[in-house]
Amino acid sequence: MHDVVVIGAGLAGLRCAGLLADAGLDVVVIDAGDAVGGRQRTDLVDGFRVDRGFQVLNPAYPALRRSVDLDALALGSFPVGVRVRTDHGMAELRHPLRHPLSILTTLRSGLLSTADAVALARWAAPALVQPLSRLAQDDVSLREGWDAVGLRGPLRTAVLAPFLAGVIAEDRGTTSNAFARLLLRYFALGRPGLPAEGIAAVPEQLAARARTAGADIRLRARAERVSVVGEGVRVDPRGGDAVRARRAVVAVGPDAVADLTDLPRPATNGLQTWWFAADEPPTASALLAVDGRGRGPVVNTVVMTHTVPSYAPAGRHLVAATCLLPHDGTLATEEQVRRHLREIWDADVGAWDLLRRDDIVDALPAQPAPLQPARSPRHAERLYIAGDHRDTASIQGALASGERAARAVLADAGSARRAAP
Repeated sequence: MHDVVVIGAGLAGLRCAGLLADAGLDVVVIDAGDAVGGRQRTDLVDGFRVDRGFQVLNPAYPALRRSVDLDALALGSFPVGVRVRTDHGMAELRHPLRHPLSILTTLRSGLLSTADAVALARWAAPALVQPLSRLAQDDVSLREGWDAVGLRGPLRTAVLAPFLAGVIAEDRGTTSNAFARLLLRYFALGRPGLPAEGIAAVPEQLAARARTAGADIRLRARAERVSVVGEGVRVDPRGGDAVRARRAVVAVGPDAVADLTDLPRPATNGLQTWWFAADEPPTASALLAVDGRGRGPVVNTVVMTHTVPSYAPAGRHLVAATCLLPHDGTLATEEQVRRHLREIWDADVGAWDLLRRDDIVDALPAQPAPLQPARSPRHAERLYIAGDHRDTASIQGALASGERAARAVLADAGSARRAAP
């Protein structure tokens, strides 16, 4: 009998397994996929590195810094700022402290009024100095949070709202105000980027560390049932032998967590990413671009290869375009996406080759107010739950949840040993 079976080889499961194996426990990980990573996967498509949905990695995440060797990832960092398509052309807003010369350009853009600047400061200031527990007190929706500080002008409607829509995967403003402020803190502290080998390099490094510590990772093993039996837990994989352990950690996606436990299916928001190959980039800028007019399905678009050239063969470019994926299943068409990209970039996109479209229905757990971070991993006797749906909807949340589950297992295992005759 193993000490622990971890179901799910995503970020939460791998982080948990690595810590448990480091502590000397006999750990086995099972996952339904053909590779580790969960939602953090990268594929080679016609020589291009294509992540499963547009993703970024923020080196300011504390749990990420504890979990991986950031230098080994060879991160390419996106510039700090955003380009905004307006009725008057393309405006560019950059971080004023990192790019002080950009302040005059920002003021001339018409996107930032004095009232908006004051309101933004009122909204953002608490995020820079208060802990999450304090931010989460008396939490309201993002829409209500902006209203409360008087943030109502073009900075909100043309910049912040479309930018955050691609980050939180919704544009209704129902996301927790505290969570949005937390994201702002991380954006202020770090420069998001991507590993040279793709987002999959993160779970691959976690898996390598777990294996080195002694964890056994088994792929193509879909858990169908988890049962507490006597002094242990039994996991039945489809078409395979039962796995028995003293404890089990369930670190899987929304559908599977509802199937394997009595928890309701976590609510999620979806994103759709279109990946295009281009011989010539539509811009020399590496900044993410949004449409401040809101005239089409694309919430953001970026030339990936200006930040991570390794994502494309030499001499070619990779362009990502992200749309929201509505709950009613309404999908943007390729014609609509190309038309909108042509307007945003003011460039001919007709010759771009569509490499792939990713429809990620469960891109992120929904994070409505009031925010409920750091939920207990203990679910039942000998059964634990991990995943970003138990924390904040982010890579930080997934890793931190895996760490909490590992600490709970170690504490309970130690108590059991001390209580044994």
